[in-house]
Amino acid sequence: MKRVAILISGGGSNMVALADSMVGDHPARPCLVLSNVPDAGGLAKAAARGIPTAVVDHKPFAKDRAAFEGALTAALEQAAPDVICLAGFMRILTPGFITRWQGRMLNIHPSLLPKYKGLNTHARAIEAGDAEAGCSVHEVTAELDGGPILGQARVPVLPGDSPDTLAARVLPMEHQLYPNVLRRFVTGDRTPVFLP
Repeated sequence: MKRVAILISGGGSNMVALADSMVGDHPARPCLVLSNVPDAGGLAKAAARGIPTAVVDHKPFAKDRAAFEGALTAALEQAAPDVICLAGFMRILTPGFITRWQGRMLNIHPSLLPKYKGLNTHARAIEAGDAEAGCSVHEVTAELDGGPILGQARVPVLPGDSPDTLAARVLPMEHQLYPNVLRRFVTGDRTPVFLP
């Protein structure tokens, strides 16, 4: 049985989708939900599911990213995950940290990568006049939002969409796509998943 650590910074809706998928004959189970925000809403949701939680608050580390990542690594190593899922974890990780977990770390991003790496993805898709938007799950590499794509789901951009209305349509697709990719990934299957 593979062990999965999930890193969050907020309400943890993707974490919930992942955790709730890891039941029955699923080849993995959540071993830790870790947040960099002490009052992140997702921590209570994880605890309610009986998943161990940890907090490594980035604020006391100020600009010392290496020390913050050292504390993250210590918390993760204690949980001994086989796979790490970034699920709305709003800290950019350094190449040193990424190399430590290379090939075992996934992220979900709210755009059809390689388009719109970084933030404000929905606003950028609307401004560009795109007919479609969506989300991508990718392996984490040292290039921001740049690792191999393991899955994508698409939604139409509708006339009159705002970033908020578009985000509200993309999010349920994230909740379908990420568990789908994770289930395959933990068995060693890196074939991309494409949802309509």
